[in-house]
Parts: sequence; structure tokens; C-alpha cells
Amino acid sequence: MKIGIILGTRPEIIKLSSIIRGCRRLKISYFIVHTNQHYSENMDAVFFRELDLPKPKYNLEIGSGSHGEMTGRMMIGMEEILMKERPEVILVQGDTNTVMAGALVASKLGIGVGHVEAGLRSYDRTMPEEINRIVTDHISDWLFCPTKKQADILLKEGVGKGKVSVTGNTIVDAVFECSEIAERKSDILSRLGLGQEQYILMTSHRPATVDVKKNLVSVLKGVEAIAKEYDKKIIFPIHPRTRKMIERFRLKLSTNFLLIDPIGYLDMLQLQRSSFLIVTDSGGLQEESCILRKKCVVIRENTERPEAVEVGGCVLVGNSDSERIFSGTRELLKKTVNWNNPFGDGKSAQKILKLISE
Repeated sequence: MKIGIILGTRPEIIKLSSIIRGCRRLKISYFIVHTNQHYSENMDAVFFRELDLPKPKYNLEIGSGSHGEMTGRMMIGMEEILMKERPEVILVQGDTNTVMAGALVASKLGIGVGHVEAGLRSYDRTMPEEINRIVTDHISDWLFCPTKKQADILLKEGVGKGKVSVTGNTIVDAVFECSEIAERKSDILSRLGLGQEQYILMTSHRPATVDVKKNLVSVLKGVEAIAKEYDKKIIFPIHPRTRKMIERFRLKLSTNFLLIDPIGYLDMLQLQRSSFLIVTDSGGLQEESCILRKKCVVIRENTERPEAVEVGGCVLVGNSDSERIFSGTRELLKKTVNWNNPFGDGKSAQKILKLISE
């Protein structure tokens, strides 16, 4: 059996890392195609090095562009590679343009498609990711769901029961495998002069937040109010898109904000583990906050990770009202959370590879 592993962003590298390691351990033939949606060194190449993963066999170097341009260029490049390699199955993870492009090309070539983290729904079709999820789920041959909730969604949408499996989320594998390494190797706390729970960790990159001036202003104002209320710094590893929009809107951030360049996974894990609070519009950080038992404020109107909210450790506060962000955070910080990680036992990659092999 030969497996093609197709990825293009930092979350995909992280969440497929345990599958790549599993292939190496089980001596399964595989190759990696990297579309390179994230085209900065700090945005992805460092992840392969610090997670001890082999360099991709193929790099399409797509970079930025419109959705149509990126998807089209990816499909052209992947078709040539898959026709040459002829794997029995390709694996894609999540909801990016890379995921949909890879699934479409493989499906049309008669190659089996496995979708890792299948069945997620925000029910917001203004999000490009929602379209990518739906398309990929309905042309995939294996759908690996993080929880029963996603499996039920797929069955209600008419996906054949034999295609759907609940495997847990591979992010749990990654956190378990890397937390100890992060504690040993990461020196980011000392580099930034930070102590335990002295800061709020913030990330934001989604167009619905950062491309709309009113929303971006509301989020920054709301988080600043939280920082002042609890006497915390705000550590903000800033996405290139977010930095560009802050500059375009000519926004001035208070001295509570410490903007740093994008960082590797081990540093990010260490910042999460030692934070007072996480504020994010990232799906992955919602999951990781549950695993690490850190309270998380989600600056979005909806989430495809409702389990994180149901556990009680995450709260949805939207991205357009600074007062709602502030009050929602205060309520969350008052709560006692009975932490229960809903995303699996850290053996998701093992289950996925077993199902494909069978």
C-alpha cells in the first residue's frame, strides 16, 4: 500500500504528524505533497524540523492568491504528482483549499480519499472552510470523525455508514507527543520574560475578524479591557494577514500588547500551557485548550467545535462587540470547569492507519 499525504498549512502539518510517524513506524510506503499555502519560513518549514518530520517529497509553492487561483493551481500540480505516484489512497486533513483540491483530484483519478477530521460543520456558508468541508466529506471514501457528533452529522447528510468512523482527533496525538518535548526544549517564556499565568495568549487570522475594521477594532478593544481588568499582558503571535490589516487600518495598539512573529509548534504549546487565558478564532486552539485545560475565549459567531463549548472551558463571544467579549470572558473566568477532553485518547493515527490497512 502507498499513501499520499497532502497538506498545506501549519495545522495540517501538526495534525498529520502522528500519521506520518505511524507510516514510518509501520513501514507503510508514503509520500508528502506540500502545497505551501503558508509561504513564510516561520509559518511552516520550522514545523517539519521541530516535529522531526521528513521534508515533503513535493512542494507546489502555491503561496497566496484568490480562492479560485489557489485551488486551480493546486489541482494542476497535484494531478501530475498523483498520476506519477499512483497511491492507493490519499489523506487530507481539515478544511483548507488544499484539502478540497486534493480530494477532488484524487477522486477523479479513482484514488481513494481519506478525510481526517471529517464531519465538522459551522453551518455558516460565508466561511470558505465550510464549503471545503462539505465538498470533501461527500467525495471521500473514508471519513475519520473526531467524535460521534460529527459521525451523526454525516449520516444525516446521507453519507454511507460504512464510510464513517469515529477515531478521535489527531490533535490529541500531537499534544501528547509534543508537550513534554516543548517543556524541555522551548525557552520562549524566558525569552519574553514571562512567568506562569502572567499573560493572555491571543491569535486571530480569520477574514471575518481581521478584514473588517469594525470587527478588528472591537476584538482588540475587548481583549485590551480584559488585560486591564486582570492586570495581564497580551502575547500576540501575529499572522501576516492580521499585521497587514492592522497597518492598513492604521490601528494603534496599547502597550499591553506584545506582538511577536509567528512561532513554532513547541513554543506555541508552551505559551498555551503557561497562559492565564487563550483568546482565539483558531479551531485548533479551541481543541488544544480542552486538552491542556486552559480556558478559551472564541472570537467568532459560531464554531465547528461545539464540544469545546459544551465541556465548559470555551465561550463564544463573537467578534463585533467589545462589551460582549469582555462580559463573556468575565463569566468564563468565574466558572469552575469539570475538564473532560472530548477529542480522543491520543491514538487516532493508529486507528486511522489500521482502518485504511484493513
